[in-house]
Amino acid sequence: MTRASSYFAWQGRLVRPHLGRRVVEIGCGIGNFTGRLLDRELVVAVDTEADCVQRLLERYPAHSNLHAFVSEDFASLARFAPDSVVCLNVLEHIEDDRRALRQMASMLPSGGVIVLLLPAFPALFGPIDRNLGHHRRYTRTSLVRLADACGLLIRRAHYVNALGFFGWWLNAHLFHREAQSPAQIALFDHLVAPVMSRVEALVKPPFGQSLLAVLEK
Repeated sequence: MTRASSYFAWQGRLVRPHLGRRVVEIGCGIGNFTGRLLDRELVVAVDTEADCVQRLLERYPAHSNLHAFVSEDFASLARFAPDSVVCLNVLEHIEDDRRALRQMASMLPSGGVIVLLLPAFPALFGPIDRNLGHHRRYTRTSLVRLADACGLLIRRAHYVNALGFFGWWLNAHLFHREAQSPAQIALFDHLVAPVMSRVEALVKPPFGQSLLAVLEK
């Protein structure tokens, strides 16, 4: 999805309004979303893969407000005094998601927010999920349980990308694909994402490929 510019622009429109001035990005990868945060006072981008962090720093070399490094200790990031955390398509990779979410919350002050984008609906789980290292897919109900267990309030939670729901189901249960093809990604980015982002800005769907959540400490 590295070249999926429309998709990342859609992510930006969904996520940016909920973030404060001092942002920690958990699971930054090579910085596909990080670039959309660089207007903030402080951006702390963290990943577990050193090569990803290095590529991110090479992409954005001239930003004094950007700090990027390798770490699995989320709680230690409290020293940057963030007011918000963003974690996009990452929590499903972590076996103990409750512990990870509690660590994210521990770095925030009261009233701080955590913005999550999660793969939705266990019924969609298939070979692509397994190949990507996903442990689970979420529903709004399972998110409520997780947030409650971590002492977090749900400020907003809704499904995203209704059309992608059907595409993922076909890949998982009809075609049994282990990866999305370049053609699928291009079609999604050039046609589906621009259309669905406009439609879903007006009407929130009752289902979707993903779940967007804004949690408050």
